[in-house]
Amino acid sequence: MDIEQAAAQLEALGNPTRLKLYRALVRAGDHGLPVGRLQERLSIAASTLSHHLHKLMTVGLVTQERQATTLLCRANYPIMRDLLGFLVEECCVESTCSTALPDIPDAAA
Repeated sequence: MDIEQAAAQLEALGNPTRLKLYRALVRAGDHGLPVGRLQERLSIAASTLSHHLHKLMTVGLVTQERQATTLLCRANYPIMRDLLGFLVEECCVESTCSTALPDIPDAAA
């Protein structure tokens, strides 16, 4: 991952509404959540949700899939792991760490 991609993803997550949205999708696991349920959970207007989802999809953190009449949203776990890995890959390379960083779990685990 390059620094520009990481910066764009972190910028997208820097908005409180988008961060709540993303965390809801991460908690939902591989099954994801329908747009309607996300809207209910976040108590926001459909147009606002659409705006925030678009930003997260643009940077690759969220995917959408249409299943009949339902639009299903999911956290993109490989991209999330790449971003987390980018953030910690150089931890303590110039000195020793006082605490060990935990492993980043797979979504399937």
